[in-house]
Amino acid sequence: MMQATEAHPVCHPATGTTPLDGFAGSHVGILQQLRALDQLPALMEPAARARQIATDSLALFREAILEHHLDEERELFVAALASARPGAEKDRVHAMVERLTREHRLMEGIWRFLEKDLKRVAKGQDADLDVDEVHALVAAYASHAAFEEAEFLPLCQTILGRNGNHMAALGLSLHLRHTPPVVGHI
Repeated sequence: MMQATEAHPVCHPATGTTPLDGFAGSHVGILQQLRALDQLPALMEPAARARQIATDSLALFREAILEHHLDEERELFVAALASARPGAEKDRVHAMVERLTREHRLMEGIWRFLEKDLKRVAKGQDADLDVDEVHALVAAYASHAAFEEAEFLPLCQTILGRNGNHMAALGLSLHLRHTPPVVGHI
């Protein structure tokens, strides 16, 4: 067998490579992966933010938006319809109530479609969150809120404000809906 010297390194007869040739290129892949690892801390913040937004959105819809819709439909809409003057005013209120109720169902339907994937995002799991549906929900709610704030609520203020008892009755009704029952010993 031939001895290796500086001038003549030992070569593999079939490939013509030396034992050091395997080491020379091995660092390329290692360095590439380590550079990717170096990016990980910067990526963790947006991932954590995505989980938090999903968690907060789930709570918002469950604890606030659905309750808000119920308050409007069971209390505000009923009070406005009951207090509106017969004729054009009552017809206008009725049309607005129908529109707002339809929009509630539409937004709730989009929400049900998104909810499963949002739960996965909240847990840090992979999800196929439908971006178009997210945008549709946000746009629908923005439009709904703008109409309600600019058109419906001012009309309700006018209608319910004509009689202090009507406004007080709405306030009491909402209060009772959100006050937990007192449980005690008799």
